[in-house]
Amino acid sequence: MDKKIHLVIVTGMSGAGKTVAIQSFEDLGYFTMDNMPPALLPKFLELIRSSRDLDKLALVVDMRSRSFFSEIIDILDDIESADDINFKILFLDATDSELVARYKETRRSHPLAVDGRVLDGIHKERKLLAPLKNMSQNVIDTSDLTPRNLRKEITDQFGTQENQVHFRVEVMSFGFKYGIPLDADLVFDVRFLPNPYYLPELRNQTGLDPDVYQYVMQHEESEEFYQHLVGLLRPILPGYRKEGKSVLTIAIGCTGGQHRSTAFAKRLAEDLGKDWPVNQSHRDKDRRKETVNRS
Repeated sequence: MDKKIHLVIVTGMSGAGKTVAIQSFEDLGYFTMDNMPPALLPKFLELIRSSRDLDKLALVVDMRSRSFFSEIIDILDDIESADDINFKILFLDATDSELVARYKETRRSHPLAVDGRVLDGIHKERKLLAPLKNMSQNVIDTSDLTPRNLRKEITDQFGTQENQVHFRVEVMSFGFKYGIPLDADLVFDVRFLPNPYYLPELRNQTGLDPDVYQYVMQHEESEEFYQHLVGLLRPILPGYRKEGKSVLTIAIGCTGGQHRSTAFAKRLAEDLGKDWPVNQSHRDKDRRKETVNRS
């Protein structure tokens, strides 16, 4: 059986949110391309037909292509009549006043008003896009939408149970001596706890080893801090998911990232994993061993 291609053409007013939209489709598992010249659409679809892997496409077609309206309507009519393509147009719109405000905020020039007023370019573009808006099956007015709300709107309209963007937690350990992870959202410091490094029998083990783990967790201050940490995180995780965040990275650091932080990250990942999808990693767990081996 021949595959069915799901194609969404993302278009609309300049400044109405097409960049956020195409990022949202990428999160939903679509192959995406920005600023697709209309004349290349038929040839591009032929390539997709011969591909085994690609069957969901989201392509931005807009006024940056100067030959836009000389060919786009006829091309889209041909695509719509194809039996192997499930075709939709998503048109993003906004009020003139909101578009002007956005252009003032970004200090960018409108593509149709390079030498004139932004509002003149908006009026010209709106007139040119009117036939395409009438063809659109999905129209979203982004005037009062935040980027997060626009993402949610697109997910509601185009997402399925299989490609919904799910929230997950990354729990990682690290050593402060090697730098704070750049992708960390929340950073916690456990350097105030007793350090197994100073015990010769534990020095070359890590917080994943039972002896080190037990040593780190047996102290009263360790348990007190851990309970406060879990008590802080559990109530706020639903808020991060509600705000549309797909990954929350929690980083726990000690001096070298081998003992205390590793034990805490392990325990935290296992506890949070009872309620959330969690992945744990230990960035610097073996760094000291690698240094010793090189020397």
